Amino acid sequence: MTAVSFYIQIVKALDEIGAPYMIVGAFGGYPFGITRVTFDIDILVDLRAQDFESLSQKFPLPRYYADPEMMRNSVQMGIMFNIIDTNEGIKADLVPLRREPDYKLAFERRLRREFVDPTGNSFSAWVAQPSDIIIGKLWAWNEGKSDKHPKDIYAMLVFDLIGSSDVSIDYDLIAKEARRIGQETLEMWKQVFAKAKEEVKKHKK
Repeated sequence: MTAVSFYIQIVKALDEIGAPYMIVGAFGGYPFGITRVTFDIDILVDLRAQDFESLSQKFPLPRYYADPEMMRNSVQMGIMFNIIDTNEGIKADLVPLRREPDYKLAFERRLRREFVDPTGNSFSAWVAQPSDIIIGKLWAWNEGKSDKHPKDIYAMLVFDLIGSSDVSIDYDLIAKEARRIGQETLEMWKQVFAKAKEEVKKHKK
């Protein structure tokens, strides 16, 4: 089992127990134009009292480590927790919504979208809107300056600008958030946006 397959297994388990969640990051941008082969899968969860035991039962010992008390305490304290596949040595991190309050609005406007797993099978999952995924990537770039974030943003912008997305990107909102993050991030956003518009303009000629 790959790490991506394990994360997808967790997403499906969350759906089966009816627990609120949302995929963000690069994998969340997959339905909106991100095409790179390697994905970071970030899952925000807003688990309720009844969800801890139900989720734990989906990943029973001895193969898995998914302690309901650990999950409950982590959510209450607003810290990340993990579920571990001890056979494969794979760990999946889940982030409580309480830890990321800026995502509260994004969580409320999440969407249901189709994905394809590593074996080619399709499944549906809750995902952040493309505007919110881009904003998250602006914050991530501001923290670490990884070039994967501008590349992902560029792919999503081109996908939207050529009319392939059925969910419009809110460019004014993104520019406002980029400005709030800082001048350097705003300049990165302007450059990527301009590059995407130029690419689309070339293909329309």
